[in-house]
Amino acid sequence: LFFALVEVPERLTVSYEALVRSGLADHCVSIPVREATEEEILLIHSEEYLEKVKKTPHMSVQELKDFALQFNAVYFHPNSYHCAKLAVGAALQLVDHVLMGKVRNGMALVRPPGHHSMRDAACGFCTFNNVAIAAQYAKQKYGLKRVLIVDWDIHHGQGVQYCFEDDPSVLYFSWHRYEHSIFWPHLPESDYDAVGKDKGVGFNINVPWNKVGMTNSDFLSVFCHVLLPVAYEFCPELVLVSAGYDSGIGDPEGEMCATPDIFAHLTHLLMNLAGGKVCAVLEGGYNLTSLSQSVCQTVQTLLGDPNPRPENLRSPCQSALESIHCVRWAHRRYWSCLGHAVLNHVTCFFCLFFQLICPPSKSAPSPPDHQKKRGKAHGKTKWRWFGPRVFLILKNICLHAGKTVVFVPQGCADVSGVIQAVFGLLLPLGYEFDPSLVLLVRMPGSEVSDGVWQQLTGLLQCLAQGHVLVLIQVKRLNLASCSSCSSAYSQLVICVLLSFRFDFQECEKSCVSPTACSLLGEPAPPLGQLQAPLPQDVEDMERLRRKLLADWTLLQTTGEHTASGSIPATSINIESID
Repeated sequence: LFFALVEVPERLTVSYEALVRSGLADHCVSIPVREATEEEILLIHSEEYLEKVKKTPHMSVQELKDFALQFNAVYFHPNSYHCAKLAVGAALQLVDHVLMGKVRNGMALVRPPGHHSMRDAACGFCTFNNVAIAAQYAKQKYGLKRVLIVDWDIHHGQGVQYCFEDDPSVLYFSWHRYEHSIFWPHLPESDYDAVGKDKGVGFNINVPWNKVGMTNSDFLSVFCHVLLPVAYEFCPELVLVSAGYDSGIGDPEGEMCATPDIFAHLTHLLMNLAGGKVCAVLEGGYNLTSLSQSVCQTVQTLLGDPNPRPENLRSPCQSALESIHCVRWAHRRYWSCLGHAVLNHVTCFFCLFFQLICPPSKSAPSPPDHQKKRGKAHGKTKWRWFGPRVFLILKNICLHAGKTVVFVPQGCADVSGVIQAVFGLLLPLGYEFDPSLVLLVRMPGSEVSDGVWQQLTGLLQCLAQGHVLVLIQVKRLNLASCSSCSSAYSQLVICVLLSFRFDFQECEKSCVSPTACSLLGEPAPPLGQLQAPLPQDVEDMERLRRKLLADWTLLQTTGEHTASGSIPATSINIESID
C-alpha cells in the first residue's frame, strides 16, 4: 500500500540527523521521553478502543493486518502500541516543561502522528491523538482556559476537530488539501462552513485548499487575514502546533509548492502568542529532504534565530483567495476582527515612501523608474533612492510601501484596531516589500501602549532577516551602567541585530526596557482577549486597504483585484533547496 511506503521510521532519523548536522541540536535541551499512562490516553480515547490497541503486541502478522482493516489507512506492528504511548508521552513532557517554565518552547519529534485518530478509532497512520491529549492534559493539570491548536499538516485533522468541536476553550485551526472533498479524508465537515457545534461554535476554523500548488504567499495570506487576527482575539494561554510538513514542497501527499523557509515565518508569527509558550508536535511529512529542512527551520526559529528572507512571494492565487473569503464570511459573526468581512473593512495605518538615508553606493541596485523620485510630501520633503530598502514605522505607524505616499497624523484609537491593522495591512505590506532593514521610531507621548509596542517589535523581526533598527526618544534615561555612556541622554538610539545586549538602569517604566526585551527574543506579554475595534477605525482602515490593493497583492482577502484565472504553481526542484 502507498501509505505503508511513506510513513517510515526514516522520517524521524533524517529530521534528527539534520538537527545534529546543522548544530541546532547542540542548542536545544533534550527532554527525557516517557510512555503516556492509560489515564492520560483516556483523556481523549475510549476505554474500549484502548483495550483493543493494547492487544496488538501479542497479535500475529495476519491478526495485525485484520485489525488494521477495521480502520481507515492504518497499519499496525507489534511495537505500534509502545511507540504510540511514547509519542503521546513526549508531547506531554514538552507541555510540562513549557508550562512549568523549564523551557520557553519546543518541538517533539514523534511517530506515529496523531491528528486523525478519533475517540474510538485509529485513522490515517495515527493511533492516539497526541496533540488532542496534550491540550486536554494542559487544561486539566494546569487549569488552562484557552488553548490554540494550529494544524498546518496538509491533511485535515478531523480527529482533533471531533474532540473539541463543542468546546470553546480550544480554538482549532486547520488548513488542508480538500479539492471540494475529492481529497482524503473526503469529509464534508472538512469544509470552511464546519465552524463547531453548540458552545464551541466559531472555535473550529477550516481553510480548505481546493487546488494543489499553493505557495508561500497563500500560506502567509491565510495567517495574516484569518488565523492571527482570530488568535489574538482569542488570546490563548498555550499554542500547540500539529506540525505536518506534507504541506511543503516536494511532498507526494500534499503536492504543494511552499518552501521550507516559510515554516520559520509561520513559527515566528505564533511565538508572541501565549507569552511564547509554543509546543510543536510532528505530524506528517513524507519527502525526507523537504521534511528535514522544514523541521530545522522550525527549530531554528524556536531558538530565536533570525528568519530567512521568504522565497517567491507574489499574489495569492484565486483559489486561495476564495477560501480565505469563505472562511472570513463563515466566521464573521463569531469573531469581531472578522465582523467586517462582507463589507471588507480592514485597517487604519498609512504609508510613507522612505529609503535608507545613507550615501549612494556603487553596489546599490538601480531603482525602478517610479522609485527614483517621489516629489514633495506635505509640500516640503523630497525622498530619493539611497540603496537598501527600509521598512519604517514612525510613532503610530508610517511605513514605506514603495508605491504609495500617504501620511499618518494619528493611529487607531484602541488596541483592537492597532492589532487588526498590523495583520490586515502592515505585515502583508512588509512581506511583499521584502525590506533589507526594519526601522521603528517611537516618540514621547506615543499613544501606542508598551504591550502593543512589544508585540509590534516582536512580530516585525520576521522581516529583513531580523535586521531591526529602533529609534526611541525619551525624556531622561540613566545609562550610567553602560561603559560607553556616562550621563543621561535626551535621545537613545538602539541598533539591534538580535545579538547586541544592553544593561539598563532606572528605565523599567520607560518604553526602552520592553523594547530591549523584545529585541532580545523575550515574548511580548499577552494583550488579553480583544474586543471589537471602533467602527471609525474599521472604516478608515478598509478605505486605505482598498486604495493600496492594486499595487500590493498580499492585502487581498476576496480576490477583488486578482488577475483572471489562477496563478500557475512555481516549478521548483526539491533537490536544489539548500
